[in-house]
Amino acid sequence: MTSRADLVVVVGAGPGLGRSVAVAFARRGAQAVLIARDSGRLTALAREISEQTGTAVHGISTDAADEAGLRRTFSAIRDRHSDPTVLVHNPSVAVEAPPMTTPYESLIDGFRLAAGSLLIAAQEVAPAMRAAGRGTVVVTGGGSGLTGSTWSAALAVQKAAVRNLAMSLAAELRPDGVHVVTVTIDGVLGTEGFEVPRIADEYVRLHELSDGPPETWNAEVVWRGDGRSRPS
Repeated sequence: MTSRADLVVVVGAGPGLGRSVAVAFARRGAQAVLIARDSGRLTALAREISEQTGTAVHGISTDAADEAGLRRTFSAIRDRHSDPTVLVHNPSVAVEAPPMTTPYESLIDGFRLAAGSLLIAAQEVAPAMRAAGRGTVVVTGGGSGLTGSTWSAALAVQKAAVRNLAMSLAAELRPDGVHVVTVTIDGVLGTEGFEVPRIADEYVRLHELSDGPPETWNAEVVWRGDGRSRPS
């Protein structure tokens, strides 16, 4: 179960899903640390969630695409707080272009932000989780990672990459008691069936499954328009 012993780190914390995930965990007593690039918005967001939930929420301004900076941030989290027990990975960037007009640098920069930051964050939190025999990594996926996209080919590549990496991490870390799962959101956040608070509660549920036997875990759940998640 989620408790005050849990430290949740949300990488890519914005006013939408990242905020709702932090609220959902904080309401259950967990500590939360938010990572995002915009320091002003991050400070306001952390303060708002703290006031709303009565639980201390902290923010650290970091560019998730900067390997050295992100590693320093996780080192600071360990020094100031403790080893994270939950990692929520949320970063992505949409470039509105089909493949033939997608700038090369946009594709590479997006890949670095999404898949690169997941790799770094997982490498930073997994050693302590392995040692404890307990931990959860929840990765925000997207339907375009399954089907591709002409609206944003770069985003589809990001989501396909994080999905594949999350599944690879799940296979590697499951024997050590670390639950890695990607939530593939096959629709538009905020629309009917994709209410953000409900999806945030699903992240908490997936963490709480981590206390059960690994054979009950799934490497992926897919959230579709009926507002329910299903194993892929």
